[in-house]
Amino acid sequence: MAKVERGDHRGELSAFLRSRRARLGPEEAGLRAFGERRRVPGLRREELAQLAGVSADYYVRFEQGRATNVSDSVIGAVAGALRLDDTETAHLRRLLRAAAAGPRPPQAPPVQQVRPGLLQLLRSMPGTPAFVVGRRTDVLAWNPLFATLITDFAAIAEAHRNKARLVFLHEETRSRFVNWETKARDLVAYLRLDLGRHPDDPVLARLLAELSEKSPEFTRLWDLHEVRGKAHGGYHLRHPATGEFTLAFESLALPDDPDQTLIMYTAEPGSPSEATLRILAAQTRDREPRDAVTAAARQGV
Repeated sequence: MAKVERGDHRGELSAFLRSRRARLGPEEAGLRAFGERRRVPGLRREELAQLAGVSADYYVRFEQGRATNVSDSVIGAVAGALRLDDTETAHLRRLLRAAAAGPRPPQAPPVQQVRPGLLQLLRSMPGTPAFVVGRRTDVLAWNPLFATLITDFAAIAEAHRNKARLVFLHEETRSRFVNWETKARDLVAYLRLDLGRHPDDPVLARLLAELSEKSPEFTRLWDLHEVRGKAHGGYHLRHPATGEFTLAFESLALPDDPDQTLIMYTAEPGSPSEATLRILAAQTRDREPRDAVTAAARQGV
């Protein structure tokens, strides 16, 4: 079962490293397993220590968050032995820093505000579904066509305008993703990344606790300890008015606020999906949505 405990930085580090060891067998790592049966999958601690060139005792302290003054070379050696990618390695560094710092009082998150110029940019793209996402996958601003694709955000309480919460707990939003499992897995992996960046965020802790309590699917995916962000990709969507179609997306991190990202959806030129998007855009213009573009300021209370 997923455990989401605010301030448990050492536990988060240990669980992450155990999950990375579990996915890598000794043969894959170039070690001889001698055919013995293992009670748990993956590399043992002493095997990982051997691969990283450190003592078994030191690696135990490293994994438990009790090693002090960990050098970049040791972090690199452990990351290399576990075959971590760049995102996972950066996540490991953040977890080590949080574990070394120890428990801290909850830190009230700053208010998330969307610049007026960015809101104007959303208004200028009536044929392109677009939105701004912030910390914890909070949906901070959107244009009418994105609301048509996903849900009427204006009708949802501000505190609940969160992409992960909607995808796991909101039936209408969930139904819009044909490949729901892929979308859900991406969101959980991003929330793990956000937890590493902001380990003392009480609003994030409450969100994770709520999702763990209400969604067994979230718990299952959370226990995978995946971390990643997605700069681009695509999703297979459905809409009750048009059926199924496929859109690609591009994510642009805002240079003046690394916790905000502009995400835009597009369709392949000349494709049936492009025709579907045009139909939805026309329907959206005809309805004149009551809340064309909204920016939500989070107070964290």
